[in-house]
Amino acid sequence: MTNPLLDDWDTPFDMPPFDRIEDGDFAEAFDAAMAEARANIAGIADNPEPPSFANTIEALELADERLGKVLSVFFSLAGADSNPAREELQRDFSPKLAQYGSEITMNRPLFERIANLWDRAENLDLTDEQRRVLFLTWRGFVRSGALLEGEDRARLGRIKERLAVLGTEFTQNLLADERGWTLDLSEDDLRGLPAFVADGARAAGEENGKDGPILTLSRSLIVPFLQFSPDRELRRVAHAAWTSRGAGGGKTDNREIAAEILALREERARLLGHDSFAAWKLETEMAGTPDAVRDLLMQVWTPARAAAEADAQVLEGMLHEDGINGALEPWDWRYYSEKRRRAEHDLDEAELKPYLQLDRMIEAAFACARRLFGLEFREVDLPRYHPDMRSWEATRAGRHMGIFVADYFARGSKRSGAWCSAMRAQQRLAGDIRPIVVNVCNFAKPPKGQPALLSWDDARTLFHEFGHALHQMLSDVTYESISGTSVARDFVELPSQLFEHWLEVPEVLAEHAVHAESGAPMPRALLDKVLAASTHDMGFSTVEYIASALVDLEFHAGPAPADPMARQAEILAGLDMPDAIGMRHATPHFAHVFAGDGYSSGYYSYMWSEVMDADAFEAFREAGGAFDADTARRLEQNILSAGGSEEADVLYTRFRGRMPGVEPLLRGRGLIADETHGD
Repeated sequence: MTNPLLDDWDTPFDMPPFDRIEDGDFAEAFDAAMAEARANIAGIADNPEPPSFANTIEALELADERLGKVLSVFFSLAGADSNPAREELQRDFSPKLAQYGSEITMNRPLFERIANLWDRAENLDLTDEQRRVLFLTWRGFVRSGALLEGEDRARLGRIKERLAVLGTEFTQNLLADERGWTLDLSEDDLRGLPAFVADGARAAGEENGKDGPILTLSRSLIVPFLQFSPDRELRRVAHAAWTSRGAGGGKTDNREIAAEILALREERARLLGHDSFAAWKLETEMAGTPDAVRDLLMQVWTPARAAAEADAQVLEGMLHEDGINGALEPWDWRYYSEKRRRAEHDLDEAELKPYLQLDRMIEAAFACARRLFGLEFREVDLPRYHPDMRSWEATRAGRHMGIFVADYFARGSKRSGAWCSAMRAQQRLAGDIRPIVVNVCNFAKPPKGQPALLSWDDARTLFHEFGHALHQMLSDVTYESISGTSVARDFVELPSQLFEHWLEVPEVLAEHAVHAESGAPMPRALLDKVLAASTHDMGFSTVEYIASALVDLEFHAGPAPADPMARQAEILAGLDMPDAIGMRHATPHFAHVFAGDGYSSGYYSYMWSEVMDADAFEAFREAGGAFDADTARRLEQNILSAGGSEEADVLYTRFRGRMPGVEPLLRGRGLIADETHGD
C-alpha cells in the first residue's frame, strides 16, 4: 500500500484524507519529504546558472512543499488530538526540523545567491511584492546566523536543536499535567452552581469514565467553577491545581526547562550580536525595542492597577460580609466579582448562556463576514481527524475562497487554549491555491442531546479566532511566505481582536442571540446589561495580562535568570502586584513563551494590537456604523488581503491615515472616561 501522506489527494478541496492516514504513516512520509526538500535546496544552491529571483527565491519558496504538506497534517493532529504515538513522533521530529532549518540558513552557497540578489535589488525588474520577499528572505538568513563562522556557527545550530527539544518537552509536560488532574465531585458539591457548570462537570465525568461529576483543568470548566462555586475550600483546591500546572515536581515539571530555554535564547542573541534576546526578537516587530514595549505596558498598568485595587477593596468587603475574616485571596476573586456583577448590573452568566448557543454564534460570525466582506459559508462533509471537527466552504460571488475547519470542544487529547492555524496557506506561485484554515477551541462539551452553550468569554474567543481565519481566507498575495498571518507578531492579533468588536454590535446579538429552549431573541434589557457590563472587572483582567507580558519581557531583556521563579517574584514585587491577582500565565505553564519562540518577548503583542484594534473600530463608528462598506473595503484591501507584503505600520497607516495612540484602548477597557460615547 502507498503512503497516503505522499500521494496526490483526490479529496474535495484537497483536504487531507484523515480517514486513510495512520500514525505509522508519518515517520516514512517525514523522511521522504525531508529528503526531497534537502535535494531541492541543494539544487538551488548548486545551480550553475547565475542567481535570479525565479531560480533562487521562488525556487526556495517551493522547495519544501511536500514537507509542509506532511507537517501541516501532523501538527494539526499533535495539537488538537494527541496520543502517545504522536507525542513520540513530535519529540523525534522537532530536533530534526531545527537541524534542517539550520542547514538551510547556514548553507553558504545558497546565502551567497540570496545576498547577490539583495545587493542588486535596485537593478532587478521586481514587483513591490517580490522586493519585499527578497528582503525578508535575506534578513531571515542573516538573523538566523548566515554570517557566522566556525564554532559560533556550529554552536548556534546546536542551540536551535536543543530549543526545539525543550519546547516540545514543555508543551507535552503541560498537556500531561492538564490531562492528569481531576477532582471527583459529589452532587452536593454542585449545589449553587448554574446548570451549565453542573452539566459540564457531569459530562466531564462521563467522558473520563467516572460514575459522577468531576472537575478538570479545561479552562471552560474550571474558570466558571471558580466563578460560581460557593465552597471556598473547593475553590482553593481547584485554583491551586490550575495555577501549579507545570510546577508539580517530577518528570512533568517545567521550571528547569524554562531556565535552560532562557539561557539558550540569551546565548543565541549574543552570538547574533545583540545585547539581549528581547533586543534581537523585537528588531523585526512594530515595537522595535524593549523600551517601547515597556512604555506601552506601563502606560496601561498604572490605571489598571488602580482600578484593580479599588475593586479588591469592594470584593474583600463582600468576603467579610459572608463572615469570612482575613484577606481576599486569588481563589476568591472570580466568585465575588461574579456576585458583584449580578448585584451591580443585574447580570447573571447563567441567565446569559442560553442565549449564546454555539451554532448561533458560528452563524453570527459568518453573518458578519458576509456583511463586511461578501463571504458565504456552507457546511461540507470532508474527512475529519475527530468526530467534533466540522468544515465549511467559503465563497464570494461564486468563487471558492477557502475551507474553514472548526474543532470547538475540550478533550484530554487537545492542548489547552485556542488557536488558528492553516493546513494550507493562500498563494499564487504554484497556482491559485486557496487556504484550509483551522480554528481550535476548548469549549465545554454539552451532555448528549443538549445544545452547546457558551460563556461571554467563549463567544469572544470564537469571534477572535475567526478574525484570524478571515486574515487567512482573504489573503491575496503571490508568495506563501508573506501570506495571511505571516506578519509581525505584534500586528497579527489586530484582525482577530478587531473582529471581537462585532460580537458587541446590538443588531448582531439581536438576530443571533436566541434562547436555546424558547427560541426567543435576547431581551433588549438583557442585551443592554451585557453591554453595560462589558468593562466589568477590567482592572483584574488587565493586571493579570500585563503582569505576564512584563515578566516575559524582563525575562528576555536582561541576563537570563538562573532561577526564573525567583526572577518572576522579583518582577511582580517591583510592580507592586495586587496580592489577590496572579499572572494570567505563570512561568511553568506559560506556553505562549516557552512552547516555542513565537510569543517569546512578544506576549505584549495582544495589547500592542489592541491599541490598533480599538482605533480601527473607531473608524467604523466614525463612518456611521459597524458595517460601513467603504471602511470594510479599506480594511480588506490594506490589511486582511495584504499579509506581510509591506511593513505593518505602512499597512495600518494606509487603512487609517495615521498610527493610533493608547487612549482608545484605555477608553475601551473602561480605565479612563469615554468622553465621546459616555462612561
